[in-house]
Amino acid sequence: MAMKGLRKIVRSVREIGRGISRVPSLAAPHKPLTVGLALGGGFARGIVHVGILKALEAEKIPVSFIAGTSVGALIGAAYCSGVTPDELEGIAARVRFRDLARWTLSRYGFATNQRMISFLNNILKVKTFEELRTPLAITATDFASGEGIVFRSGPLADPVRASCAYPGVFLPVMVNGRLLVDGMLAHSLPTRPVREMGADRVIAVSLRSRWSEGDGPKHIFDVIGQCFSIAQDMNCAQSKQCADLVIEPDVTGFRYDDFERSTELVALGESVTRAAIPEIRKWLESAATGRRMTERVKMNPQVSQPAVPSPSLNAITQE
Repeated sequence: MAMKGLRKIVRSVREIGRGISRVPSLAAPHKPLTVGLALGGGFARGIVHVGILKALEAEKIPVSFIAGTSVGALIGAAYCSGVTPDELEGIAARVRFRDLARWTLSRYGFATNQRMISFLNNILKVKTFEELRTPLAITATDFASGEGIVFRSGPLADPVRASCAYPGVFLPVMVNGRLLVDGMLAHSLPTRPVREMGADRVIAVSLRSRWSEGDGPKHIFDVIGQCFSIAQDMNCAQSKQCADLVIEPDVTGFRYDDFERSTELVALGESVTRAAIPEIRKWLESAATGRRMTERVKMNPQVSQPAVPSPSLNAITQE
């Protein structure tokens, strides 16, 4: 008698299970693939980033997050604030060293980038991280501890200045009571910060060249720059491992202060990015296929796999 009652309970449980399997899936909708962009440094050579953004927009590749170091922070801040790639190209054609910095006498460096505040106030369409159209992370390095600092909130201008404060050339920048220098020391290629923002796929942009070309250094800036360039190349290896795709424009032949060759640099950025578009489209198409499958299951519950009966219940009914 007890066994008969137990079998009835089992049959009732199975009927309930069949009913549940016919109810459309209540799972959360398939999240669209998010693409993050990590923009490295390179001073004037970093104008190549403008061409990369221009090509991605032309190909309608959505960028959900950006992290920038040094000039990558400057261009990233402008773009995330709403400055279009075409507008950035126009700005790049006009900008010169004197718009961003001025020479100074100091034991901490040869130049100050204080002028960058006015420059940013003129080009940025918003003034804080919270107002940006696209989420942005800006990297800097704590001079005292060597700790990597990632800014994602508050005013934009000083974090950008700090990220661009190349040691030995530019004076360090004080932000929130900390003396900061160029972000490339801690995050030469900011792939990890953009991944931590939530990017499913990360595109890293790393410039391939040396600070100085030719037989040897011509002045102290070449010595400082070449030393950091070598260290940056060594440090980039780990950062590249955190990326799904690394774009490496070859800027050999361009000087660190070649602002007047901005048109060529933008064109180079566009060219190398177009070559990478097929790989990026594979990510998006794969994500779209997964999304369509999820929607199909919701609309047609029969597509879902039937529930597998519990072995313990089978054993009871066979007795």
